[in-house]
Amino acid sequence: MEAEKTASALFTIAIILLILGGLTLLPSPGASKACLLGYKAKCSFTPISTLILLAAAGVLFFLRSRITV
Repeated sequence: MEAEKTASALFTIAIILLILGGLTLLPSPGASKACLLGYKAKCSFTPISTLILLAAAGVLFFLRSRITV
């Protein structure tokens, strides 16, 4: 029972991280400076922050798969 709760929580957090990773790529005309990709995005560290968030989500998905086995 506890493993199911943990797996569910990990899945939820991983989905949130995936969404946040996608949001960092969105253009934002109100941004103060351009990101490393050359446009004004919501996050000025766009490629780096996106990779960090996607990697964190990947780790959580991996941990979830290890718990549910």
